[in-house]
Amino acid sequence: MWHSATVRLSLGFVALSIFCLGIADLSITAHEPWHELLRLLQGLVQPDISAVDDLGLALLRTLAFAFVGVGLGAAVGFVLALVFRSRLVRSVCAFVRAIHELFWALIFLQFFGLHPLTGVLAIALPYAGVFAKVFAEILEETDPLPEQVLPAGSGRLSALAFTRLRDAWPHLVSYTSYRLECGLRSSAVLGFVGMPTIGFYLESAFAQGHYNTVGALLLLFYVLIATLRLWVRPLLVPVYLVVAPFCLGSGLPIVWSNVSRFFTEDIVPAPLRHGEGVSGLASWFGDIMAHEALPGIWHTLVLTQIALVLTGMLALALYPLVSRHFFQRRFQQNRTHRSGNAKPGNRWAHLLGHGLLVVMRSTPEYLLAFILLQLWGPSMLPAVVALAIHNGGIIAHLVGRRSNEVNLRPDAPQGLERYAYELTPRLYGPFLALLFYRWEIIMRETAILGILGITTLGFYVDSAIQEIRFDRAMVLILITALLNIGVDVFARHLRAKLRLRHTANCEP
Repeated sequence: MWHSATVRLSLGFVALSIFCLGIADLSITAHEPWHELLRLLQGLVQPDISAVDDLGLALLRTLAFAFVGVGLGAAVGFVLALVFRSRLVRSVCAFVRAIHELFWALIFLQFFGLHPLTGVLAIALPYAGVFAKVFAEILEETDPLPEQVLPAGSGRLSALAFTRLRDAWPHLVSYTSYRLECGLRSSAVLGFVGMPTIGFYLESAFAQGHYNTVGALLLLFYVLIATLRLWVRPLLVPVYLVVAPFCLGSGLPIVWSNVSRFFTEDIVPAPLRHGEGVSGLASWFGDIMAHEALPGIWHTLVLTQIALVLTGMLALALYPLVSRHFFQRRFQQNRTHRSGNAKPGNRWAHLLGHGLLVVMRSTPEYLLAFILLQLWGPSMLPAVVALAIHNGGIIAHLVGRRSNEVNLRPDAPQGLERYAYELTPRLYGPFLALLFYRWEIIMRETAILGILGITTLGFYVDSAIQEIRFDRAMVLILITALLNIGVDVFARHLRAKLRLRHTANCEP
């Protein structure tokens, strides 16, 4: 059933998005964009990996960074989840997860250089904040009764191991598996800032116009994600975690004097280093706000709003592709009854639809935006499309799975009427909850896409780093984190006000 409050809120978001469309730069400036897109599609049809040197090593490093980063993040996150009730712990976790992995990588590059520690920490630090939050929610939702009937004198560790942890373990494992898939995407994207993962080779192939190589690398990455459940077995995970650190490589040696200088000089505001006092600091900060922070915030908000609404529209349009109430169920009924009206094409439509959503949600936003920027030229359009495709695929998949839990009466309508009057009204609350969960993530991705030349906050962060003005970069990164935290708080307020709920372990 449709609720008036959710309908009004949805229409308000759509209206705001239409306003943002009127002021956003969504132009296509490339000379022959559709010709380039056709070349890319040809590269996907006719992939060629022969031009890629050390491809096996690149895949190995991609896997190694993902396993070490996610493993370290999960371990630290679990410990933090046990004390997540502390306001200080919650605040620290909110801050570290509000900063994108690439921002962390850019920070660590300044004093660790191209060392494996840069890539590992860039993944582990924000993931620890995410794991802490979600693990804490999973543990809180376990049944409290077993803990209440424990014998007197049972230690806290024993109580945790035999009550909450035992009940929550399947959900913890499921969420960690999902985060490993995210870690593979993050590891691949680290190649765009110089780490020796598959993204490094992808960027090089694009720069040289080798679309057959680009196609091969993309297909290889999709196969890696699609087969994750086949080669990541519970018994093999400890082996992977032990072996992975030895596969990271050595990289350039860390110059510890650079680390010391970064914290004692580089990030100290220039007016304080030059002894200009409070007045100089105020003028310096005002200049950052007027010429970099405020324009970056404005463009980040505009792009995020458009991408958020387009994400929702795609998710609502595509969730039937994985719902048993449309393709799969009809095929199973036809196969069981062997009726004359059997339509085996429904099975293939369901499989193709599921495959489409796998590709959509497996493609990192940064990677897809990079590709579209090469094809269409610099504007907000590649970023909007990339964000909507990736996040729309994730939400459509989760809503489709949720629809499979809905039982319809035998005389329920078919086709479009089933979609519009039976399923979508029932699923709209969970859908909106998931969309609000992704809001802060879309905002964080929008900011980082500025590294590609779009004038969001990431554009000004990257410019400051390129100009070796790390003090300005750190201020802008802090503003980005606060903006993301603010959006997350506002989204949680809306979910609570509208009583929108979804299972905690489905939070992307």
